[in-house]
Amino acid sequence: MAKTVRTFCYGFLGILLPLYLAELGLDARGVGLAITCTLVGSAVLTWGVRRPAERLGGRATLMGLAGLSAVAAVLLLTSTHPGLVILAAMLGNVAVGTGETGPFLSVEQVVIARAAVGSRRTTLLSVYNLLGYAAAAVGAGVVGLASPRWLFGTFLLAAAIQIGAYAVLPPAPAAQRARVDGPGPSTSLIRRLAALFSLDSFAGGFVLQSLIVYYLHERYGLGLEALGQVFLVAQILTAASLLIAARAARRFGLLNTMVVSHFVSNLFLIAIAFASSAWVAIALLYARQLLSQMDVPTRQAYVMAIVRDHEREAAATTTTLWRTVAQAISPTVTGWVMSTVALSAPFILGGTLKILYDLLLYATFKDIKPHPDD
Repeated sequence: MAKTVRTFCYGFLGILLPLYLAELGLDARGVGLAITCTLVGSAVLTWGVRRPAERLGGRATLMGLAGLSAVAAVLLLTSTHPGLVILAAMLGNVAVGTGETGPFLSVEQVVIARAAVGSRRTTLLSVYNLLGYAAAAVGAGVVGLASPRWLFGTFLLAAAIQIGAYAVLPPAPAAQRARVDGPGPSTSLIRRLAALFSLDSFAGGFVLQSLIVYYLHERYGLGLEALGQVFLVAQILTAASLLIAARAARRFGLLNTMVVSHFVSNLFLIAIAFASSAWVAIALLYARQLLSQMDVPTRQAYVMAIVRDHEREAAATTTTLWRTVAQAISPTVTGWVMSTVALSAPFILGGTLKILYDLLLYATFKDIKPHPDD
């Protein structure tokens, strides 16, 4: 429930906010800087939730995060100052890409990881992400059907629903709340994963959904309603890909599924830069979405499987933190690249760096297997 209502709001906010900020007077560089600030806020929250999650458990931590989302919604409803709108996006951890990142994800994937083992964990994470993408697809579809004020009000209602949903979670057992001091046995693995995930996220920052929205609007003149329909379909295709992620992982392995699906999707991403018309660009975007997020549940399951249980909060928050930090850098660069090099250049930069990540990930982790009990 909480994941669904949250990502439903992200679906329309990720499309609405860049255009809303443009109407408030920001140019391409300003929009890029706003997205960077949003990601910085997400990184700070991700860094801040590790100790509360370890000491208090997931329920209390997630309720606190949902409370911040409510504050963000109130700011959006009461102010049209660009600075306060950006602050609201930071507090609310508003997703600016096709998938969610940040503190909610870090805590929730640990809760799920402790609820299941082995292939069942991958299946549960696939369903978890499927519900998120499906809800985001519906959110993208309604963006042109209501005024910004109504949508911001929906965001406030969703925050209240999340607080209620988290309140009924069972408290974490005392053993899981115990604080672990010092580096654990998997620290070196976590650092290597964080470094590689940072490269992928830095590359992804060039082609965040909000920036793709801006690109399609500026290059092909697509309006808010048309963009909402485009990303409705894109999110549905992304959700469909998650249905086969668990099956592919059982057959080919978690790492192989991550690398191959991601590599092919990046070829489509680069091709978008050379699209001759809007429909060609959208078709390539759809082809990419069919594959690009298959690595999400497999990556989450792989990280949870190669570390010990008491290290899972550290693994989830560290990898998510550095993914978010790296992703926060590139949108500002993207705004400058779009303005001074070429509007389509970020697709080439992002796709090429993502392919480099795929090759390095496989070379580094091909011999590292999940723990026997996973």
